[in-house]
Amino acid sequence: MKATTMIWVMMSVIITLTGCSSASEVKESAVYQSISPEEAFQRLENEEQITLLDVRTESEFEEGHIPGSILIPLQVLEEEALLQLSDKDAPIFIYCRSGRRSLEAAEIMLELGYTRIYDLGGILDWPYDVVK
Repeated sequence: MKATTMIWVMMSVIITLTGCSSASEVKESAVYQSISPEEAFQRLENEEQITLLDVRTESEFEEGHIPGSILIPLQVLEEEALLQLSDKDAPIFIYCRSGRRSLEAAEIMLELGYTRIYDLGGILDWPYDVVK
């Protein structure tokens, strides 16, 4: 009886440790990818469930933004992302004005556990229509 119990305990520990290390490895290896405006445009036209995230200020957003974008300014991204973007495995395309804030936002999103982050860079490089 003791040998059987010991085997079950050891198997449980091994399964638990293996599961934990695999999850950690996946999270640590998650990185954001750069995406060109052309590729982003094509994917936005042909795929569903992509979130287009503008991390500029509200006044910048009102001056013009990419159609279908949601606004979460970089200053409140850490708090608001978890409230507004519940699916951490959905693709998220992030942009700002020139690309600096989108890079910072991509890193924040990865730290929060989001797994499919794409840095679109700046709206200055977006050659398509914008909503004003």
